[in-house]
Amino acid sequence: MNRMAFGLAGAIGVGLALTGAARAQVEIAPPSSKETMKMAGPVSETLSHDAKLKLLRQKVKYVFVLFQENRSFDFYFGTYPGADGLYPKSGKVPGFVQPIVNVDGTVGTISPFRIPSSIVDKTGKTVQLYPMDLASVNHAHVPSVKKLHLDAENVAANDRYSVTEEGLELDANGKPNKFPTLARKQMGEVVMGHIDCDMAPFMWRWADRFTLFDHFMDTEIGPSTPNAIAMISGQVGETQWMLHPEEKGVPMLADPYPYWGSKLDPTKEGKQPQVKASSNPSPNLTYATLPLSFMGDAIEKTTAKDRDKAFDLLDVKEDIAKIAGHGVAAVPWGWYQEGYDHEPSDLGAEAKHAGYVVHHNAPQYFGYISNNPDVNAHMHGLGDFFADMKAEALPKGGGAFYVRGGQGNLHGYKPLDPTVSVQDKYSGDDDHPGYSDSQISEALLAEEINAIAASPYWKDSVILIAYDETDGLYDHVRPIIRSADRVGLALHQGPRIPSLLISPYGVAHGVSHEPVEHSSIIKLVDELFGLIPLADLPDEMKGRKIGEAQGLKNMGPADDLVAGVGDMLSGFDDARLTGKKKPLPGSYAMIPAEELPKFPHFGGEGCKALGITPTDWGRPNPLPADFNPRPVDSPGIPADGGWKP
Repeated sequence: MNRMAFGLAGAIGVGLALTGAARAQVEIAPPSSKETMKMAGPVSETLSHDAKLKLLRQKVKYVFVLFQENRSFDFYFGTYPGADGLYPKSGKVPGFVQPIVNVDGTVGTISPFRIPSSIVDKTGKTVQLYPMDLASVNHAHVPSVKKLHLDAENVAANDRYSVTEEGLELDANGKPNKFPTLARKQMGEVVMGHIDCDMAPFMWRWADRFTLFDHFMDTEIGPSTPNAIAMISGQVGETQWMLHPEEKGVPMLADPYPYWGSKLDPTKEGKQPQVKASSNPSPNLTYATLPLSFMGDAIEKTTAKDRDKAFDLLDVKEDIAKIAGHGVAAVPWGWYQEGYDHEPSDLGAEAKHAGYVVHHNAPQYFGYISNNPDVNAHMHGLGDFFADMKAEALPKGGGAFYVRGGQGNLHGYKPLDPTVSVQDKYSGDDDHPGYSDSQISEALLAEEINAIAASPYWKDSVILIAYDETDGLYDHVRPIIRSADRVGLALHQGPRIPSLLISPYGVAHGVSHEPVEHSSIIKLVDELFGLIPLADLPDEMKGRKIGEAQGLKNMGPADDLVAGVGDMLSGFDDARLTGKKKPLPGSYAMIPAEELPKFPHFGGEGCKALGITPTDWGRPNPLPADFNPRPVDSPGIPADGGWKP
């Protein structure tokens, strides 16, 4: 771990290595199924950026962000053909071979491996592993920085994932500071595992049919809450830190509950939900977000309804004036999250907030949203999304809509694993390891995409599948370190996460190498709706300048003023925008509804169904002999015989 005097030399070098001057931004993946290849073809990149954006503004009115949890890119797509993956360049992949400490204290090595659906134990019995139910690994800020193993120039070796997950450190001679338990060693193995189209066939089908982004990085090296907040703000509180250096909790490095709904919240009526109200919440967040920008020329009228202007609007006063004078009308928006309000699965009229993960609800952290009845009305439950789609209730002029699952699911789906404790714990649908089932989670995505694709909104839409962070799972691509936290640890940007762009105007069967991150989604929204970039708002500029005066770089949003942050336009096909190619039909995005509850999806043979050969097929799979996908929930060694999943 590098406690750094922050510098950009290494980051610049890494950036050049990633983008590659000779490589096209978007390429067509190797051939797959006949159905996909009918839609695929040469990528048309004839339009200038401005010309392409002008056409997009005419064609795309609705932005849907389907926001999932805690997977690295390599976990899902490390063997996807045509992507920047693990093979065939394994010898050049950072961290491909890294140390792991055995239970006797000896130091071995481990490499990425495919988690199989089953193994044969020493008695000759076939044992199901159920890799769709995976333990959650350490994704706190400090351990996540340790996993990268940054050098003095902030270049990541990516070779301390396993050792850090074991809870260990190696000295200068490579000796561990202690011996791991079996469970800790197995957690050090979990972090290096990945799956493919057999275990995540819906995810691979959308990648196959639309555009997969293989250089989408998370914002903070660390956990869920800051990266959820970054989805709407492009930062994790650097502005508030610069403006109020004495304030604790910014930048946000952990998963505190929001102030709004906590035991400190004085609200009497209309209080935000927290099933177990926190007594030590986050501070009230007071910097700019997209929901502030979405107020448009109605912002002064809207913020006048705030219940505590002095508390909530302290750091956006100049932003409000700037947005008010920009001359852009308010942009409709919504944040739909499972369990936020009454769900169809709730028995009775009272909202149970079952499955609600409050620290995943980014808008709830901001007083000018939560403490303003006119603004917090934009937050809804997951069932409300499907109701609004069915009723065609979204605003006719378009808008931006975020959709999140949770720690349960609305249909009562259960994992395939017959163990009762696993069925009870792993029924979540937001894809977070440790409580979600990856196939239940991709079924939720399919239900959401089907609803959009079958609606009148499809023809005017872009759907973005996005994740918050990696859960601490291994990814080989080196992040570009741009900023540091209060004690000098690397802060922004974090490791690589999955991202897909689905649209009638999208590149079919494409892989985009455009460098993007959460701020890229903000940038796309800014451009589509004519908003002032958050980075260019005066209060955020003030915070950035304070940081620069102290030698702290990039203290603010990254939707402008930060090099190497794209806007995802590479995922749109110029020829579809100009009419030279037909738009992709909604049916092309849909997965038959009857397939959603059939676990495993496509009978566990997704690769065959999709006509895709992962890049590791035909290679040895270095599965550790004592591997266990759930070392705590299902302890023991599956290969030894007698293990219960």
